[in-house]
Amino acid sequence: MKIAVISDIHGNIPALETVTADIEQWQPDNVIVDGDIINRGPLSRDCLEWILARQQRDDWQVVRGNHEDYVLECAAVDSTADAPEFEVRQFAYWTYQQVVEYVPILDNLPSQHSVCAPDGTELRVMHGSMRDNRDGVYPKTSDAELREQIAPAPKVFVTGHTHRPLIRQIDATTVVNVGSVGASFDGDRQLSYGRFTWTESRGWQSEIVRLPYDYARVEQDYKTSGFLDEAGPLAQLMLVELRRAGGLVYRWASRYEKAVLAGEISLENSVRDVLRDEDLRPFLGTPGWSAASLAN
Repeated sequence: MKIAVISDIHGNIPALETVTADIEQWQPDNVIVDGDIINRGPLSRDCLEWILARQQRDDWQVVRGNHEDYVLECAAVDSTADAPEFEVRQFAYWTYQQVVEYVPILDNLPSQHSVCAPDGTELRVMHGSMRDNRDGVYPKTSDAELREQIAPAPKVFVTGHTHRPLIRQIDATTVVNVGSVGASFDGDRQLSYGRFTWTESRGWQSEIVRLPYDYARVEQDYKTSGFLDEAGPLAQLMLVELRRAGGLVYRWASRYEKAVLAGEISLENSVRDVLRDEDLRPFLGTPGWSAASLAN
């Protein structure tokens, strides 16, 4: 038995095409998509339609992630509101406009999917943890907390969300974070996904696969899709996240989110301040903001 699990595509169609080709070559029995197909990237509709077509044709299983939830929440957003609250979530509302006709499908996605091997052992796939799909498993997560996150513990617990791949043993359970197809955050820009194999002699075996893809093409997608120009200032951070293979939205939020929501600083100025950090200078430039534009 062979299972492939992909997660956190985030509107990155070149990466999705690359991982699909690799999966087809490996020829698993099942493919599970572990959420965050959409949002935080330029071509959410293309990626969603790609996955739904595979679901229909090849019976791919799809689990709901927190970014599907973010987009669903936008159905109740007043897009005409001139308020910091809307501007902070503008990127999600932009995505919502791209995929609005698929909202009923997104709303009906399950929170988890399990596969049982012939010996009865379970491989369980969830976007975050058993507690919440925004509750990530990290390398520094304590054993005590990890036991809570996976309870009741299966033989293999598969997660995503953090964009950081890992394989970790806790008691009798192998915990695997398959990382991200579309936006890696572990310093390695290559996409990652999980391969899981069950045999009678060895039981479940887990592997993380890393693959390069067309980085230049996805950068152009940020511009030609309208994402950079229309999804608000946080889209600039997301492009730099992609280039450096490391998260930045949390850095922005920890410094400025409260001040932005209180009207003490504009979202654009707060993003500009973050992008002036010295460690980010190598990752600036077209099609996003340049160092010169940040000097203003």
